[in-house]
Order: sequence, then structure tokens, then C-alpha cells
Amino acid sequence: MEDIFVKLYEMTAISNIIANPSFLIMYAIAFVLLYLGIRKHYEPLLLVPIAFGVLLANFPGGEMGVIQADSNGMVEVNGVMKNIWEMSLPEIAHDLGIMNFLYYMLIKTGFLPPIIFMGVGALTDFGPMLRNLRLSIFGAAAQMGIFTVLLVAILMGFTPQEAASLGIIGGADGPTAIFTTIKLAPHLLGPIAIAAYSYMALVPVIIPLVVKLLCTKKELMINMKEQEKLYPSKTEIKNLRVLKIVFPIAVTTVVAIFVPTAVSLVGMLMFGNLIKEIGSDTSRLFDAASNSIMNAATIFLGLCVGATMTVDAFLNWNTIGIVIGGFLAFALSIASGIFMVKIYNLFSKKKINPLVGATGLSAVPMASRVANDIAIKYDPKNHVLNYCMSSNISGVIGSAVAAGVLISFLG
Repeated sequence: MEDIFVKLYEMTAISNIIANPSFLIMYAIAFVLLYLGIRKHYEPLLLVPIAFGVLLANFPGGEMGVIQADSNGMVEVNGVMKNIWEMSLPEIAHDLGIMNFLYYMLIKTGFLPPIIFMGVGALTDFGPMLRNLRLSIFGAAAQMGIFTVLLVAILMGFTPQEAASLGIIGGADGPTAIFTTIKLAPHLLGPIAIAAYSYMALVPVIIPLVVKLLCTKKELMINMKEQEKLYPSKTEIKNLRVLKIVFPIAVTTVVAIFVPTAVSLVGMLMFGNLIKEIGSDTSRLFDAASNSIMNAATIFLGLCVGATMTVDAFLNWNTIGIVIGGFLAFALSIASGIFMVKIYNLFSKKKINPLVGATGLSAVPMASRVANDIAIKYDPKNHVLNYCMSSNISGVIGSAVAAGVLISFLG
């Protein structure tokens, strides 16, 4: 009888958890992320799968954690070092488990990020940006956080490729961060993906924090609609629908010529938007891209990213440095957009609310909604959502182009 109880005890994960209490830290992190996603509604479509992936990955014996290959592509399989790129997918599934199969097939190959971008494009309306093209410059300004952190990370000892992967977190775009890291520093994919998606989910916390530190009440009460009445735009769009159709084709062409390494992201983003704007003729394609394909991709991306957050991969100084650096990149991107607005306002009669600059990162449309909530707290009539969307949408394109530039120079 005693042997039976011993075997039952050994069958459970309790002994492993007692032997390594660090697992409890990972459970706590998973529960906090689940709380933020379920209770606080911070990007639940992303945070819930990621958090549950963290939970699955940290049950000893479950074999649901992703085993990261080193910089040479080597992983340990049953005590033997193997090159992951020489293993077949069935072999990965058999030797490393189903989560590694999904991770190396969908994430490590770079398959899912462009698919996610296609869905984002299908769900995005470029109308607000096209009506306020002058505001799109603040989306470009927000990318300064990427390059600032890149330089700082190099000074701290990261390689240029690792620093670029760390800096791209400042773009607040999970698929872009994953795609860039796959190309430049694949061994850091786990912690960088976790940091990127965690900060995206925490946009409702980070943007108000940075705005409060850098903006005055007077600046936040600038009413964009009143500014439009005082200084009306001289440019009038006669046929917005035609412009919306031409725009994704033109952007793809220009990016393909000047930054071809960004085409896989920008091109898929624009394709998704194009099938949306064409209308009834491509409605079935639009429905698939924005619903079934996008939802399936989000599920697998979230679970796989969460599964990379194992005890060994996450609880180390390198990962902690990435998390801190990612936060700085994120905050600096927001700050860069705000400072660009402040500089613009010094030379222009037509003032712009700094919240427009604060939304120059890629977290669409959450960043714009957060900024609008801040504005109406100071003035219930001051709705800045459409103006923020202009900067916000241009930030999506800007971060993808920035990723392409980094890959071209450092890849």
C-alpha cells in the first residue's frame, strides 16, 4: 500500500514544485495576467491565451513548455543535442511535445506575424489617417523610442541584433517584435514576445502614466474640433472610397521599392485593408481574414508565446533586462510622440493635443481609446479619438517599416 501512495505522489507535480519553488512565481505571474485580462479587460484576446500558455508551460511533467534553441539552433532532446532545423515536425511533436510543434511550425518560421497583420489590416479603417494626414507624422516620431533603446542596449553589452530586437518592443506591436526577433536574435524570442505583448496589454496603464508626467492640464484640454473651426483645412478629399482603395496599393508599392524587407508585414497589412475597402466583391475574403483566420492565429500565437515563459527562460537576469528595456522603449515611444507635438505647437497657430502624439505607437485602437478617455476626463466634450487614430494607424506602418530597416542593416 505504501508503494502505491509513493507512486501516486511521484505521479503528481507536487514533488517537483517543492523541489523548485520558482514554479510558484510563474503561477503567480500567470494568475496576475489572467486577472488583468478577465477582470480588468486589458486586451483579453491576447492576454488570456498568453497567461494560460504561461500556466500550461510551468506544470512539471506536462511537457507543454517551449524549449528554446540556442543561437546555433541546438536543443537538448533526451540528453542529446540536436539541431532543431534538421528535425522534422513529427519528430519535434514526438520528442518535444505539441506546444513545441506549434511554436516551431507557426512562430519560429515567421508564419503567424504576417497573418496577424493581414487580420489587423482587415479590421483597420485608414479613413481617420487619410482625413488628417498631417497628424501621421507623430506616428513616425513615436518610433524614436525604438532607436534610442537600441543604442542604449548596445552600450549595455547587447549585440546590435539583440539590441534591435529589444528596441522594437517600443513599437508596441507584438507581431512586428516577433518577426524582427526571429530574423535577428531568435534565441531571445520568448522573453521579447512576452514583454511586447504584456506592455501592449498594459497600454491603459502606461499611456496615462507617461501623459501625466509630461503634459499639463492646459495641453490636455486642447480641443481639436475647435482648432479645426478656427483654422479649417484647405485640403478636401472628394472621393474617399477611391483613395482608400488606392492607398494600400500605393503604400505596398512604395515600401516594396524602398524597404523590401518590410513587405511581408506591410504588404499583408495593406492586403487585408484592401479586401475590406473593395466591398462586396471581396466580402468573403474580408470575413475570413478578420474573423476565422485572425481568431485562430491569435489563439495559437498567444498560447505559444505564453508557453515560452518557462522558469528557466524567464527567471534570469537577461530576461529581466529585456523586460526593463522593453518598458523603457515603450515609454520613450510615447514620450517621443508627445514631445514632437509640443515642438509642433511652438511654431503653429493650429494647436494639437499632445494625446495625438502619445498614440503614435501601434497598439490600435486601444491606445486611441485610452487617449480619448483621458481627454474627456478634462473636458467631456473633447473627443480626440479620430485624431488619435490618425497617429495610431501611421504608427502601425511606421513600426513595420522600422523593423524592415533594422533587418536590412543588421540581418
